[in-house]
Amino acid sequence: MKQYQFTLGFQVRDYECDMQGHVNNSVYLNYLEHCRHEFIKTLGLDFSELVQRGISLVVIRSEVDYKYSLQSGDKFEVGVILERVSPLRYRFVQDIYLLPERTLVLKARVVGTGVSATGRPQLPKEITVALGQLD
Repeated sequence: MKQYQFTLGFQVRDYECDMQGHVNNSVYLNYLEHCRHEFIKTLGLDFSELVQRGISLVVIRSEVDYKYSLQSGDKFEVGVILERVSPLRYRFVQDIYLLPERTLVLKARVVGTGVSATGRPQLPKEITVALGQLD
């Protein structure tokens, strides 16, 4: 089992399921994003405050491997690890596990960067410091 820097628990809601009774594939991306936002809060970063300063944290690549389908009422956990990829890029390694069995549901790699108000790549100092603390 990986050593995650952050985990967050969820429960599947009925409206997140498709006609076959499984969580729709696009909903998993919402779970992953919500977990990332909660994680960066624990690092002392406020997503909306960064946007107000003209800095947007953006996803530039998502890679998702679906392993098992969740259904309505299932409880699950999302684990996340943040890694530096380059001076301007970072990667979230994320996994979803069905609870309590810890069955692997999904593996994801999400690469992001920061973009200034002028549209140029820019990581704010807070992100660079947070990445340095996690290295």
